[in-house]
Amino acid sequence: MKKYLTHTDFALWEVIVNGDAPAIASASAGTEGLIPPKTAKQKLARKNELKTKSTLLLAIPDEHLLKFHGINFAKTLWEAIKARFQKLISQLEIYGEVISQEDENLKLLRSLPLAWNNIALIMRNKSDLDTLSMDDLYNNLKVYESENKVQSSSSSNS
Repeated sequence: MKKYLTHTDFALWEVIVNGDAPAIASASAGTEGLIPPKTAKQKLARKNELKTKSTLLLAIPDEHLLKFHGINFAKTLWEAIKARFQKLISQLEIYGEVISQEDENLKLLRSLPLAWNNIALIMRNKSDLDTLSMDDLYNNLKVYESENKVQSSSSSNS
């Protein structure tokens, strides 16, 4: 998810890291409430916060959404997702199950959009898929993506 957000819109990842949430102030009744954004900077921060939270929620399977529904801010949501993922990994390890690097890479390749099917097939057939780190796989996909953009622009120019 980190790689996806930093690639598509780095400002969204910054919301998770820095907590770019709107200010909270006490309402007249004594309960806390959100202050509506007034300046352009506040409106952009609110937009980024909502977009980031929505993107994170879209990545969660429907059957697990209820566990994260009440979380108000993207940074808090990200921390909860990481904690849940680490708990699941720990529970698997307790029972002797280990997720191999190849399984992680195959899961990433299966999650790509249909337009990436040919590239995913090439990557799945690589001999080093079991030793290739997730970052290296991501970087290889970025190389293919940039090559496709160059080929697309040159074919449209001709």
